Amino acid sequence: MAHSLEAAAYLIESRLADAVRGDIDAYYDLGIAYSSGSEGIDVDLVEAHKWFNLAAVGGNVAGQACRAEIASEMSAREIALAQRQARAWLSMGVRGEA
Repeated sequence: MAHSLEAAAYLIESRLADAVRGDIDAYYDLGIAYSSGSEGIDVDLVEAHKWFNLAAVGGNVAGQACRAEIASEMSAREIALAQRQARAWLSMGVRGEA
Protein backbone atom coordinates (compact mmCIF):
# COMPACT_ATOMS: atom_id res chain seq x y z
CA MET A 1 0.00 0.00 0.00
CA ALA A 2 2.76 2.45 0.90
CA HIS A 3 4.44 1.69 -2.41
CA SER A 4 1.29 2.63 -4.35
CA LEU A 5 0.99 5.88 -2.39
CA GLU A 6 4.59 6.70 -3.23
CA ALA A 7 3.92 5.90 -6.89
CA ALA A 8 0.87 8.17 -6.87
CA ALA A 9 2.85 11.00 -5.30
CA TYR A 10 5.62 10.55 -7.87
CA LEU A 11 3.10 10.53 -10.73
CA ILE A 12 1.53 13.76 -9.57
CA GLU A 13 4.88 15.45 -8.86
CA SER A 14 6.41 14.48 -12.20
CA ARG A 15 3.33 15.39 -14.24
CA LEU A 16 2.92 18.68 -12.36
CA ALA A 17 6.52 19.54 -13.20
CA ASP A 18 5.75 18.81 -16.85
CA ALA A 19 2.51 20.82 -16.62
CA VAL A 20 4.44 23.83 -15.32
CA ARG A 21 6.46 23.64 -18.52
CA GLY A 22 3.18 23.70 -20.51
CA ASP A 23 3.10 20.02 -21.49
CA ILE A 24 -0.42 19.38 -22.81
CA ASP A 25 -0.02 15.62 -22.37
CA ALA A 26 0.73 16.23 -18.69
CA TYR A 27 -2.50 18.22 -18.39
CA TYR A 28 -4.40 15.28 -19.87
CA ASP A 29 -2.61 12.73 -17.66
CA LEU A 30 -3.44 14.75 -14.56
CA GLY A 31 -7.07 14.89 -15.66
CA ILE A 32 -7.11 11.11 -16.03
CA ALA A 33 -5.51 10.63 -12.62
CA TYR A 34 -7.98 12.89 -10.83
CA SER A 35 -11.05 11.65 -12.70
CA SER A 36 -10.34 7.95 -12.23
CA GLY A 37 -8.53 7.85 -8.92
CA SER A 38 -5.75 5.89 -10.60
CA GLU A 39 -2.61 5.09 -8.66
CA GLY A 40 -4.40 5.68 -5.35
CA ILE A 41 -5.13 9.36 -6.03
CA ASP A 42 -8.46 10.55 -4.64
CA VAL A 43 -11.09 11.26 -7.28
CA ASP A 44 -11.56 15.02 -7.61
CA LEU A 45 -13.78 16.00 -10.55
CA VAL A 46 -13.14 19.72 -10.13
CA GLU A 47 -9.39 19.15 -10.38
CA ALA A 48 -9.90 16.70 -13.25
CA HIS A 49 -12.07 19.17 -15.17
CA LYS A 50 -9.45 21.87 -14.70
CA TRP A 51 -6.72 19.69 -16.21
CA PHE A 52 -8.93 18.38 -19.03
CA ASN A 53 -9.92 21.97 -19.78
CA LEU A 54 -6.28 23.02 -20.01
CA ALA A 55 -5.55 20.04 -22.29
CA ALA A 56 -8.56 20.91 -24.44
CA VAL A 57 -7.50 24.55 -24.76
CA GLY A 58 -4.14 23.24 -25.96
CA GLY A 59 -5.86 21.22 -28.69
CA ASN A 60 -6.00 17.81 -27.03
CA VAL A 61 -9.13 16.19 -28.51
CA ALA A 62 -9.25 13.45 -25.87
CA GLY A 63 -9.13 16.16 -23.20
CA GLN A 64 -12.15 17.81 -24.80
CA ALA A 65 -14.10 14.55 -24.73
CA CYS A 66 -13.13 13.73 -21.14
CA ARG A 67 -14.01 17.25 -19.99
CA ALA A 68 -17.47 16.89 -21.50
CA GLU A 69 -17.94 13.44 -20.00
CA ILE A 70 -17.13 14.42 -16.43
CA ALA A 71 -19.03 17.72 -16.72
CA SER A 72 -22.24 15.67 -16.91
CA GLU A 73 -21.47 14.43 -13.38
CA MET A 74 -20.74 17.89 -11.96
CA SER A 75 -22.86 20.78 -10.72
CA ALA A 76 -22.74 24.15 -12.44
CA ARG A 77 -20.93 25.51 -9.37
CA GLU A 78 -18.24 22.80 -9.60
CA ILE A 79 -17.72 23.47 -13.31
CA ALA A 80 -17.42 27.20 -12.68
CA LEU A 81 -14.84 26.54 -9.96
CA ALA A 82 -12.83 24.28 -12.29
CA GLN A 83 -12.93 26.93 -15.01
CA ARG A 84 -11.73 29.61 -12.58
CA GLN A 85 -8.87 27.35 -11.54
CA ALA A 86 -7.91 26.75 -15.18
CA ARG A 87 -7.94 30.49 -15.89
CA ALA A 88 -5.81 31.09 -12.80
CA TRP A 89 -3.31 28.49 -14.05
CA LEU A 90 -3.13 30.23 -17.44
CA SER A 91 -2.79 33.64 -15.82
CA MET A 92 0.45 32.39 -14.24
CA GLY A 93 1.90 32.50 -17.74
CA VAL A 94 1.91 28.76 -18.41
CA ARG A 95 1.15 28.02 -22.03
CA GLY A 96 0.73 24.63 -23.64
CA GLU A 97 3.08 23.18 -26.20
CA ALA A 98 1.42 22.11 -29.41
